[in-house]
Amino acid sequence: MPGQPGQPGPVGTIRYWAAAKAAAGTAEEPYAARTLAQALEAARRRHAERPDFARVLTRCSFLVDGAPVGTRDHATVQLAEGGTVEVLPPFAGG
Repeated sequence: MPGQPGQPGPVGTIRYWAAAKAAAGTAEEPYAARTLAQALEAARRRHAERPDFARVLTRCSFLVDGAPVGTRDHATVQLAEGGTVEVLPPFAGG
């Protein structure tokens, strides 16, 4: 059961947009993590063969279930069962 000791955590979806989508080579993938930091670290490991992926993530903004993460420490951002993480790279002109 997600959230139990020794388990990875809630399961949801990470959606990649624009340059993040290109760097990941996919539009979306599942996460199983308790925090945004854990989900992003797992994604970095999954895409280790794509050197641009980790670099692009450092420039991205994140929405968790529609709420902006802003400058909060990713380790403090809790993820929910069935939730969505949006990975948004900087967009030209905005």
